[in-house]
Amino acid sequence: MKQKATGMLPYLIVLALNYYALPFLITSTGMAMFILLGVIPLISMVCAFICGVRQGFHWLFVLCGTVLFIPSIWIFYNSSACFYVVVYGIILLIGNTLGMLLHKKR
Repeated sequence: MKQKATGMLPYLIVLALNYYALPFLITSTGMAMFILLGVIPLISMVCAFICGVRQGFHWLFVLCGTVLFIPSIWIFYNSSACFYVVVYGIILLIGNTLGMLLHKKR
């Protein structure tokens, strides 16, 4: 279990950079929507998929990746972005599950 948890750390770091570095690129409302609805979900899905392929499915990754986004709501956005916690959690769940399916075939 400990090895699996430490194996998720690089992917969680990428998610943290995804959630906390990309908002600095926001210059307008259109850019904010592009980042919130396009870039962050895409990077999250790819990261979760790669983690699933290499590590298999793990609920802790999905939970930590989802909770990791919560502080960024109050740092960069406002309370209307709380909805994205659920959306990104579902995206992480789907990506990690799809990756797990390939992990089992390897």
